[in-house]
Amino acid sequence: MVYKLFYYPRNASWAPHLVLAEMGVEFELILVDRKSNQQKSHEYLALNPTGRIPTLVDKDLVIFESAAICLYLCDKHPESGLIPSAGSPLRATFYQWLFYLNSTIQPELMVYFYPQKHTAGENTKEIVQAQELRVTEMFSLIDKALEGKDFLVGESISVCDYFLFMLSHWASGFAQPPLAFKNLGAYLRKLAKRDVVKSVCEREGTDLGIYADQMD
Repeated sequence: MVYKLFYYPRNASWAPHLVLAEMGVEFELILVDRKSNQQKSHEYLALNPTGRIPTLVDKDLVIFESAAICLYLCDKHPESGLIPSAGSPLRATFYQWLFYLNSTIQPELMVYFYPQKHTAGENTKEIVQAQELRVTEMFSLIDKALEGKDFLVGESISVCDYFLFMLSHWASGFAQPPLAFKNLGAYLRKLAKRDVVKSVCEREGTDLGIYADQMD
């Protein structure tokens, strides 16, 4: 079994890429060049009609949306332990945080990065400023939830951790970036030490230098 992940570096494909690497399964990376708008090409739209990245292909099955891809992979590979067992209280906590990350923080970040899509006017500065404050408050909530914890859910790595790492990195340019929070910052630096994170970032050409002050 060889999965195909259509990706672009540091795009929303980052979390599924990390999950695939953590699972240790065979997969092929296929670059979708956003610089040339390849995600809007006829060929890619035939595969993923949303014209967005990522897309996962598993034989004849095609899946888009990062969270859906990750949950599908967890169902296919329950031995990976990247999702708590069904029926456990941690499973509910896992769903809570995954949906908060995917359906609350990520869309708010999209407004921050693409404010022109959310106004008919030309002045987008106020939108950007408001969004940065909103998302910073969300990271503050997560910072409190991480107090005394190595992982967002339970005692081991999960899909939620890789989602949070991705979104936190996107917000690294904030006036108060995720790394500036006591608990969240320490958590992100620990994640950046993981061999899986290092290998995926190297493969995508992502510099982990911002986490270096406490890295080995």
